[in-house]
Amino acid sequence: MLGPQGRRGEVAAELHTSFPERFAERRDLSGLAADGSRRELQLEEHWFHKGHVILKFAGVESISDAERLVGMELQIPEGQRADLEASAAYISDLVGCSVLDGGSLIGTVAEVRFGAGEAPLLVVRRDEHEYLVPYAEAFLKNADLLARRIEMDLPEGLLELQAPLSEDERRRQKLEADEARRAGERRRGHK
Repeated sequence: MLGPQGRRGEVAAELHTSFPERFAERRDLSGLAADGSRRELQLEEHWFHKGHVILKFAGVESISDAERLVGMELQIPEGQRADLEASAAYISDLVGCSVLDGGSLIGTVAEVRFGAGEAPLLVVRRDEHEYLVPYAEAFLKNADLLARRIEMDLPEGLLELQAPLSEDERRRQKLEADEARRAGERRRGHK
């Protein structure tokens, strides 16, 4: 949920569902906070506005009340989920899955991000490294969500593009930046 919308406790939320029409049927929802705590919510009404859904919950009557919901992920009870096509998955089913590329472990899905691209990005972490992996049908070999395992066939070099620089690479990059800065200073000095 993004933030308050209006003065009566309404909140604006991003839509991450293929079934926005289901808000008309669902009244019992759950808000999942970043710290893992949950809050049960009763949906009173909703409407769509500028690419978002505006939600009005029972007991949320002011801007201050609505601000307490900001950052929560709105979820439905598992038993009320709609059936998905074979290559689709619920975000909550993806988080915690191991991700492999060609049989090699990349890491574990920590979160899912949505942006300008067509495919959502899996934020995959392993040790101190973080990789953004497109959850696209073209790269997906197998998703066994019960086994918490996602097998991908990623384009050559995708992960290397995101790999942290080695100490030598960092030193070389700093030298190149310093050289470029000095060259710029010399050019400005000759004007």
